[in-house]
Amino acid sequence: MPKLEIKQISASDTLPLRQSVMYPDYPLEYVILEKDSEGIHFGGFIEEELICVVSLFFINNEVQFRKLATLETYQKNGFGSQMIKHLIAFSKTHNATKFWCNARTNKTSYYHKFGLKETKKTFTKSGINFVIMELNF
Repeated sequence: MPKLEIKQISASDTLPLRQSVMYPDYPLEYVILEKDSEGIHFGGFIEEELICVVSLFFINNEVQFRKLATLETYQKNGFGSQMIKHLIAFSKTHNATKFWCNARTNKTSYYHKFGLKETKKTFTKSGINFVIMELNF
């Protein structure tokens, strides 16, 4: 498996991939987050092709990652895992005490691999069920 080259990118650079992977039946504007301008955005590249994106948002010492998306042709090859490991390391070096996300309930086992645990906080958006998962450092 090739190593993902991870770089910080702009919020706008995340949008086309976010939309095509996560909400292909919605317009691009649907995946714009209210606080995108306050986030730190990462892109994962294979031979200069952007194949994976994610956004981090710090609030005090807690960090939320949002909108992790990998192009379908590259899924199930460990690229999302490489990105999450990068985010955890990045968060630790920036003194975060908690790392968390709104996980689709059908993806919780994936996040368990990184030590995230479900909380009792759940919600539904656009017909998709979510649970908040977190990892304390």
